[in-house]
Amino acid sequence: MSMNGAVVQANDLTRTYGVGETAVHALQGVSLDIPQGDLTAIMGPSGSGKSTLMHILAGLDKPTAGEVAIAGTPITRLGDSDLTKLRREHIGFVFQFFNLLPMLTAEENVLLPLSIAGEKPDAAFFETLLDNVGLADRRTHRPSELSGGQQQRVAIARALVSRPTVLFADEPTGNLDSTTGHEILVLMRDSVDSYGQTTVMVTHEARAAAIADRILFLADGQIVRDLPGATQHEVLKTLEEIAAA
Repeated sequence: MSMNGAVVQANDLTRTYGVGETAVHALQGVSLDIPQGDLTAIMGPSGSGKSTLMHILAGLDKPTAGEVAIAGTPITRLGDSDLTKLRREHIGFVFQFFNLLPMLTAEENVLLPLSIAGEKPDAAFFETLLDNVGLADRRTHRPSELSGGQQQRVAIARALVSRPTVLFADEPTGNLDSTTGHEILVLMRDSVDSYGQTTVMVTHEARAAAIADRILFLADGQIVRDLPGATQHEVLKTLEEIAAA
């Protein structure tokens, strides 16, 4: 943990793809602190760099320049095996397309991060988690027997089961209808409020951003606005202002 209570810190991140005149500057000097126990949303138009930023913060990609620290450990210079270990200990990830293993049951999918690490779950915590995400009666079902919303619940439980320092969610409602998407957002907000689960969510949906404690708006690889929580209407208005700028 850093001195200022931030669990994720980024300092002057740049990410460039390609060279010369065809180079794409996905990030251009992004600095931010993610405080513990908050839900931070990252928004921006397509191509603004929000997914690139999330992948670098989560150690899935390396910046061209700049530093990232998670729980006080600088990750940018870590070798592959140390980085894998750090991700296993500190990071949970929820993807838009669930990324479940089709041959495993819901329960086995949830337990996968612990199985890989050779660990057993805390039984009481695990049962409460399955209850909280609404999967207690679906634990023996395989992904093909579950709805999209149920599959995303499995993915969220899988990300929470190891009690990560920070949970990253990449468009977690992007592949769901609006009713199911709303249920998933309630679940994510609840994991922040109930477990104090620090969460960073990339989204293009105003209603998703509206559940956050803080919203960062990216445009052309830079943070152009930093709002403490905002309503759906305020989020849309901000996006319009950024697009017009």
